[in-house]
Amino acid sequence: MEWYSTSLSSPSSSSLLNLQGSVLTSRKFSKKFSQPCLSSSTLPKLFLQVCDKPRTLIDQRTPAYLSSRTYRATISAEAGKQGWDLGRFIKTLYFFNGPPSPAKFFDFLVEKIISPSPSKPIKSMGTSDIVLVAGGTGGVGRRVVDILRKKGIPVRVLARSEEKARRMLGSDIDLIVGDITKESTLVPEYFKGVKKVINAVSVIVGPKEGDTPDRAKYSQVIIDCCKQIKGDSPEMVEYLGMKNLINAVKENVGLQRGKLLFGYEGDNHRQLPWGALDDVVMGGVSESTFQFDPSGGENGGLTGVFKGVVSTANNGGFTSIRTKNFSEPENLSPYDGLEFRLKGDGRRYKVIIRTSSDWDTVGYTASFDTVEGIWQSIQLPFSSLKPVFRAKTVSDAPPFDPSNVISLQLMFSKFEYDGKLNPTFVEGPFELPVSSIHAYMKDPITPRFVHVGSAGVTRPERPGLDLTKQPPAVRLNKELDFILTFKLKGEDLIRESGIPYTIVRPCALTEEPAGADLIFDQGDNITGKISREEVARICIAALESPYACNKTFEVKSVVPFSEPFTVDPANPPPEKDYIVYFKNLKEGITGKEALQQSAIPV
Repeated sequence: MEWYSTSLSSPSSSSLLNLQGSVLTSRKFSKKFSQPCLSSSTLPKLFLQVCDKPRTLIDQRTPAYLSSRTYRATISAEAGKQGWDLGRFIKTLYFFNGPPSPAKFFDFLVEKIISPSPSKPIKSMGTSDIVLVAGGTGGVGRRVVDILRKKGIPVRVLARSEEKARRMLGSDIDLIVGDITKESTLVPEYFKGVKKVINAVSVIVGPKEGDTPDRAKYSQVIIDCCKQIKGDSPEMVEYLGMKNLINAVKENVGLQRGKLLFGYEGDNHRQLPWGALDDVVMGGVSESTFQFDPSGGENGGLTGVFKGVVSTANNGGFTSIRTKNFSEPENLSPYDGLEFRLKGDGRRYKVIIRTSSDWDTVGYTASFDTVEGIWQSIQLPFSSLKPVFRAKTVSDAPPFDPSNVISLQLMFSKFEYDGKLNPTFVEGPFELPVSSIHAYMKDPITPRFVHVGSAGVTRPERPGLDLTKQPPAVRLNKELDFILTFKLKGEDLIRESGIPYTIVRPCALTEEPAGADLIFDQGDNITGKISREEVARICIAALESPYACNKTFEVKSVVPFSEPFTVDPANPPPEKDYIVYFKNLKEGITGKEALQQSAIPV
């Protein structure tokens, strides 16, 4: 809504309402009404009466999935020549608020006339940028947690054992106790505030005869064949577990293509419950509607149209369409702004986003200009939004919270902010086709999901491969319950999810320190070893690099198995610039290319 520093000054509103029990009677009407259509009904019924406003259901050519509640309204207004419409005023209140009681209705009018600011104090809100580490008690995961905490980055750990996690990582660790193989333990509430994920969960492989507490036998697993799966199967952990984890975090980390809030994308479509919210609420006579044009889209398809007539009569001067409050708030925290695909008319419009369920409250607002007769994409960064209340900026408003979007509004108004005028404002008819509204990620996009996989996942059953020269896991893929096959299937789930990702495939993991020179490769061909500490550092660096986005690669140390790698604590090697390695990586190379003529058994 947009309110100005004025009272209800319409001639027909000076003695507007007479409350008599539960009956609302108009004493002064515009000449437009020869009989007051609301004079003798109880309050709930009168809101459903249409008076002399003809409305019909949407065009029959419109797809059936459009709600029958979407109406096409006849705009009979002619700028400056129509009177104030009590019926439309009350229907506006009814659409957005439901039928108010007479007492509340009267209080509403009084409060809007005399109150210069919201009736409720604004609570401050904070934002977070948490990195979730799944498998935070494992060999790579706990090192990731340690590095993130040293960098001062908020971190949350997903682990199965609370006792183990707190003993290993500290009693103050931000912890989710859950198991990715059990979907019911991944409660959505636990992941609020998470913006990025490093997944170090892996099926457990160990010596058949067991290991010592300090894992003294673990190194043997790398070179011998006396090992087995411990605990849950590869299918449960690497595939079904991956599916559960992706579903749990997707809403918070976001999709690279963005989130469709309204519009039509092939078979994908989404509606919003739009309603007109015009200056009739302050005594004005402007009028607008939102309707669908089955052939008015950019390519001759369906599009929505915001249209109407705007007038400054009775101190008015704005029209708008606004959604009802969403039944569940939209979480747009993974995104950087809204993008509108629309056909301009040369005018300047406003977008208003609300994070409160109150009808008249602070709205976070941005203006945008359009080019007449041209379909264009308008991007409005969340960082550009101004907190506005009744066309005045609110200097002490809390920051915009994209995780709690309650409603959207499109407006054409005479006013900008703080008394400034819209330089493109002209009274009369206007029309703005809007085909879609997206939340978008700004470029350059960095990975939101970094996964620690394994080299060798595409090698079982690869034609022409000499298995005698391959690591044990490749030779014994079937005996180990198809461990590499399901790791590859888990990778595919990530690549298909739409989440910006990086998949790191380390060769054999060691307890050696980081610092050795590295080899990054693609196509899944190399063998060797690499430090867990080094892998942890690579994962964290990948989160911040657009060069790592949507890349899959293998990594190993240049140091051979036969030579232990050590570091002098008094003279440690300098930290690597991993971007140098990321820059040489290419999208679409996974090693599956060699399997096109060969099926992988499951």
